[in-house]
Amino acid sequence: MLTKAKRVKSTDTELKDKLVGVQRVTKVTKGGRAFTFSAIIVVGDEKGVVGYGLGKAKEVTDAVTKGIEDAKKNLIKVKVLKGTVPHEQEGKFGGARVFLKPAAAGTGVIAGGAMRAVLESVGVTDVLAKSKGSSNPHNVVKATIDALAQMRDAIEVSQARGVKMARVFNGN
Repeated sequence: MLTKAKRVKSTDTELKDKLVGVQRVTKVTKGGRAFTFSAIIVVGDEKGVVGYGLGKAKEVTDAVTKGIEDAKKNLIKVKVLKGTVPHEQEGKFGGARVFLKPAAAGTGVIAGGAMRAVLESVGVTDVLAKSKGSSNPHNVVKATIDALAQMRDAIEVSQARGVKMARVFNGN
């Protein structure tokens, strides 16, 4: 799904991680119940790089550590324009649908929990966001990353179309 976005190596040591959710998973066997934990983590440098990861382990701390390592392997570069997204964009993953819309400076991040973690990690400070469909945090995070990966700025559009910047804005 992330073919449009530019993948980034995790050489940056400035990555900050956010825990989106932890689930306790119970496996019932003949000998009793076996508990494990799964954690979904979002990492980002708050300058346009973001990634997500899933960690599973018998302890919460081990699951979080594994999730952070997994997230560092899935980093992408995202277009952020003056603290907001360049244009309106929808993202999809599974049953989750998300909608991102640019906002004026000072608006803040108007988004739900899983979306908020992704948007703050990427460095967006002003955005209007709506989650439609599934509220499963795993799918909402992936749908938000999908929407961010599809973002293009005006320079990229003008180069792809082979026209001048003024024509991209005027539409002539």
